[in-house]
Amino acid sequence: MTILVTGATGRIGRQVVQQLAARGADIRVLTRDPAKADFPAGVDVAKGDLLDIDALRAAFKGVRTLFLLNAVAGDEFTQALITLNIARESGVDRVVYLSVIHADRFVNVPHFAVKSGAERMIQQMGFSATILRPAYFIDNDLMIQDVFLNHGVYPMPIGGKGVAMVDARDIAEVAAIELVRRDQAPGKLPNEVINLVGPDTLTGSDLATIWSQALGRPIVYGGDDPSGFEQNLAAFMPRWMAYEMRLMAERYVSDGMAPEAGDVERLTRMLGRPLHGYRDFAAQVVAQRG
Repeated sequence: MTILVTGATGRIGRQVVQQLAARGADIRVLTRDPAKADFPAGVDVAKGDLLDIDALRAAFKGVRTLFLLNAVAGDEFTQALITLNIARESGVDRVVYLSVIHADRFVNVPHFAVKSGAERMIQQMGFSATILRPAYFIDNDLMIQDVFLNHGVYPMPIGGKGVAMVDARDIAEVAAIELVRRDQAPGKLPNEVINLVGPDTLTGSDLATIWSQALGRPIVYGGDDPSGFEQNLAAFMPRWMAYEMRLMAERYVSDGMAPEAGDVERLTRMLGRPLHGYRDFAAQVVAQRG
């Protein structure tokens, strides 16, 4: 049966599609602009978005399994709930949902609260589901690389408790493994929650040290105050989103984002290889600079 992938043109979704194609899955993607889609041969492309009811109904025809990824947006919760309702209406009973780690704890951060609500809906609607809960994406730091590369400061307020940053490639591969497992199962499987984390739990000071070593010059940690971070983000994203990112950073500082016991080992077993770490990411960024 067909697997429908939403968010398929983003950094995670695109890699999920590639991982599924490598496993021989029957794939359909939902995208607003099929002309911009660049997917492996054989991928069926459906035009639409998560608030387009007619497009959703058409996209779900012949689908058994859904990969639900909807990005941070003002109407993110509505997108998720509409999509899940149309999925159930269409007979889809298997879901892999990209949530976020500590969704049920960081309740003052809007997109965490949204994802916690979507998780509850998935449970109560009777889907056979895997909830994927990633920590902070390593490649988020590509958005702030100018600051540490050119100004000598690691600016993300990570704090001193540590965050287990995860690589997008690991997220996508685990998602594909779970999608294929659920899609090929003869019946509904028990629901599972999988924390997606990196191999190291790093503090702000740790990250500054990694960049100092990678670049061969001192990089300092910008500190735990999120005010400057919010102000910088507001220069290139909506003001409400910059504030939301500030709220998230405040929870990094106050709570950290550490894995639970056994998370790293579980992911390593699933992937059959070590997890990608932040030091490899830093080395790759430096290498690409020449």
